[in-house]
Amino acid sequence: MAAATIVHDASEAVELCASYGLYLKPITKMSISVALPQLKQPGKSISNWEVMERLKGMVQTHQFSTLRISKSTMDFIRFEGEVENKSLVKSFLACLDGKTIKLSGFSDILKVRAAEYKIDFPTRHDWDSFFRDAKDMNETLPGERPDTIHLEGLPCKWFALKDSGSEKPSEEVLIKVFKKFGEIRNVDIPMLDPYREEMTGRNFHTFSFGGHLNFEAYVQYHEYAGFIKAMNALRGMKLMYKGDDGKAVACNVKVSFDSTKHLSDASIKKRQLERQKLQELEQQREEQKRREKEAEERKKEEERKQKELEELERERKREEKLRRREQKQKDREARRNKKKLEKMQAEEQKKLQEKIRLEERKLLLAQRNLQSIRLIAELLSRAKVTLESCLFRIISRANKNENW
Repeated sequence: MAAATIVHDASEAVELCASYGLYLKPITKMSISVALPQLKQPGKSISNWEVMERLKGMVQTHQFSTLRISKSTMDFIRFEGEVENKSLVKSFLACLDGKTIKLSGFSDILKVRAAEYKIDFPTRHDWDSFFRDAKDMNETLPGERPDTIHLEGLPCKWFALKDSGSEKPSEEVLIKVFKKFGEIRNVDIPMLDPYREEMTGRNFHTFSFGGHLNFEAYVQYHEYAGFIKAMNALRGMKLMYKGDDGKAVACNVKVSFDSTKHLSDASIKKRQLERQKLQELEQQREEQKRREKEAEERKKEEERKQKELEELERERKREEKLRRREQKQKDREARRNKKKLEKMQAEEQKKLQEKIRLEERKLLLAQRNLQSIRLIAELLSRAKVTLESCLFRIISRANKNENW
């Protein structure tokens, strides 16, 4: 779907749901074809941009809201233009259709054809003939008759609950918006069903060219009159959103009648059964994941314990090794101390023995000195006695001689 465009003039907008700022605005598109002449000179080409600028100049005081090239060939250029209001379409067509363009440097003129854009929208004849001719439809049953509208390209943000902080569309808002046309029997927003993508193999999260998330929805009315009223209201219209600031944007929405029995009781029941199976399968997967997770956690716990044991064993070995190393160091230290002590004791013993030897020598010398003294004394004593004896004999002789 095309991106949302800014709306400068919302005078033709019709209220859809004012509380959510939603309106319907007429589609004001036109298709413009410019026939190109045969280029006779090689290497010469016609500028698409120049042709577009000439078209913009041909509408005089008016302006296109958007003008883009939808197809370009050697024979023609097709443009898709849009204006602000439906009332301007005829004025634009009058300025463009049947007119010609003269480009600088080209002698041939370019013919312009313009027509109102043909909107791809089903008619009452389309759905009446489809349900009448379909062999597998029972028009007495809901969902198998023209009662369900299929909408594609609805902006999610526009249908989100106010003040919810979410940009997901809400079935409650969808019902509130479309109940304007009649009592609603059922709605379905596939993207809100987490199992739908797996059930259908489709991706319901789609983006517009502007990067906004869009969604598709089914709206089923109780009465055929509500369906008719809604289809007539949506025909030739695009969806417009007006914010609290008064600024408005609009986008094209694809509208069709449901031909797939999407909201028939049988289809709803089938989806419920499929959803139930998927839920059970998901529960089984979750249970399997839980068991696998528990097994993984047990394995991790065992590995953790094993690592702890290994770490404790390594720590024990490290401590044992450290103890042995310390013991060896202590033993070495003890041996060194013992050797040192023995050496010190040997030195002390040696010193003591030397001291004893010296003392013994001193004692011996003293004894010898004493013996010498005693001997000398004895000798002196004897010499004295001898001397006294000699003196006595001398004296005695002398006395004798005197007597003579």
